[in-house]
Amino acid sequence: MRIVGDIPHPTLKITIFLHDSKYAVKFEAGLYEQTYKFRSGEEISSVEDIKAIVDDTFINQVQLALPLMHQHKLEALGRRKEEVADEFDEII
Repeated sequence: MRIVGDIPHPTLKITIFLHDSKYAVKFEAGLYEQTYKFRSGEEISSVEDIKAIVDDTFINQVQLALPLMHQHKLEALGRRKEEVADEFDEII
């Protein structure tokens, strides 16, 4: 997999990769990242095609998912904390 481009953005790092005739677009924000893969074909044959697909609407939708990812992580950590607490006998 090699980096073939990027998309400038003020709060996200957006990197375009190419591997085995597939493009991957990775969005990074702090501890979270999302990756979308696209097959090369009639509609997608270049980095410019990917940049056209990853428009403001696409980026805004990615940004809306980031707080949900954070929420899911916190909920999972909370469940784990409860499980670990239940493993110990109560000491009186």
